[in-house]
Amino acid sequence: MLQSMTGFGKATGTFENKKITVELKSLNSKNLDVFVRMPSIYKQKEIDLRKHISQFLNRGKVEISIQVEAANGISEQAINTTLIESYFQQVQGVAKELGLSTEEILPALLRMPDIFSTEATELDDSEWTEIMKVVDNAIREHLNFREKEGQELKDEFTMRIDNIRSAFEAIPQYEEKRIDSIKERIEHNLDEFIGTSKIDKNRFEQELIYYLEKFDISEEKQRLGNHLSHFIETLNASESQGKKLGFISQEIGREINTLGSKSYHAEMQKLVVGMKDELEKIKEQVLNTL
Repeated sequence: MLQSMTGFGKATGTFENKKITVELKSLNSKNLDVFVRMPSIYKQKEIDLRKHISQFLNRGKVEISIQVEAANGISEQAINTTLIESYFQQVQGVAKELGLSTEEILPALLRMPDIFSTEATELDDSEWTEIMKVVDNAIREHLNFREKEGQELKDEFTMRIDNIRSAFEAIPQYEEKRIDSIKERIEHNLDEFIGTSKIDKNRFEQELIYYLEKFDISEEKQRLGNHLSHFIETLNASESQGKKLGFISQEIGREINTLGSKSYHAEMQKLVVGMKDELEKIKEQVLNTL
């Protein structure tokens, strides 16, 4: 099933007198990049947490936030007064030069690193086990979000591939006119610059056939049709294959560009431009596909 790399999941739980809140969000990225935000008491578990997340999310820029607070709403965090005094001494001189009052610099001081510390000093394993249960719930919500977004992407891709195919199937009606137009232009130029009386008709026909073969688009049409079908097959695969869809999109683009360079017909060129427009929209969204 196709999945989006954009996702969000949130879950809550309790442990004794504490409320646990986990939020998990992700954006597109070529690889898996996990950013963890949680109280310092749990930092010793960060590597295990990253490994656990990588079992479910293999691509995307992922940010996980774990918050633990007292269930009665009273925070267990305390201000590190020694550290904030040190910060204050360092910025006081700058504040005077800038004409800032204490009230104005205090909010900035409270955002400095490690200003808040928790009363607990050791991690309770049973507490971490409960936190991981909440993490798993958030991951499930996140995956559900990705699948829902993925279905919307799938519907859009299918629609745009159908639009490309419709334009592609309209090309044959202009092929005969296109060849006649090329032949007329060549004959007109030869007559204007050389004169038809000086041309060997048999040799001319041979050269013309050879020249027109370069404008044949039979192979391009066959390959483009195959690529469009391959894209849909990959789209309907049981596993999300965003990178593969990106590669197929590149191949589709090559064939469309070749058709454009060989078109030499106004209506065909319009169809090619329409196909390019649809393909660009596909490429933009493929980047957000897992």
